[in-house]
Amino acid sequence: MKKATGSKNDSLAIVAYITLIGTLIAFFMNRDERNLLVSFHVRQALGLWLLQMALGYFIGAFDSWMISTSFWIFFIVLFLYGIFGALAKKMNEVPVLGPFFQKLFSSIGQ
Repeated sequence: MKKATGSKNDSLAIVAYITLIGTLIAFFMNRDERNLLVSFHVRQALGLWLLQMALGYFIGAFDSWMISTSFWIFFIVLFLYGIFGALAKKMNEVPVLGPFFQKLFSSIGQ
């Protein structure tokens, strides 16, 4: 877990977790003046959104409220973990999946 330095664009790290459109907004607004904190959280949020959509397609095929509810709780917890990390201006990876997202989207924000 790394602590990032303060910048005027730090709020974009929080915006990255608010819908996929928020992730795109944070990505494009961070292109001019690179901020490591924002780039880190854009990679995390993009990975979470894409994984949620991909798995949600298959989870929707199950006709079970227990499976659907556990799926949504899992992703809500991961998104909240990322948002609270962005609020604290820390670069802590999402449990289990975070290192994979950082490696997969390593070209974003470089």
